[in-house]
Amino acid sequence: MNGLHLIADLHDCRCTPSLLLDAPELEIYCVSACQRHGLTVVGRLFHAFRDTNGQAAGVTGTVVLAESHLAIHTWPEIGAVTLDVYVCNFSGDNSARAQALFAEVLARFEPARIERHTVRRGQLVAP
Repeated sequence: MNGLHLIADLHDCRCTPSLLLDAPELEIYCVSACQRHGLTVVGRLFHAFRDTNGQAAGVTGTVVLAESHLAIHTWPEIGAVTLDVYVCNFSGDNSARAQALFAEVLARFEPARIERHTVRRGQLVAP
């Protein structure tokens, strides 16, 4: 286990609006970013939401990694994104890869303000 969970709320994102609205575009970006940082993609699911008028209204998506996952949710109407990158470090330390991926995705959305948290999870203690 020995996981590292990086969590952020991004506010007032100044990226191109399509990144907040277009599920296929966001999926391609997230999968490519994971691969660029040496993480192993084993699955993915991205879903575009529509409002009552049928207009694009945000995306939720997950890239499943052999090392764990990236999860992202967008709220284009308020320019907001929530982001989780979680890796386990049981058989090798993936922390640097996770931190580099997290930094890239944060920068890509160009937020005016970021609230971020780092959580160490499942720390194994010798008996």
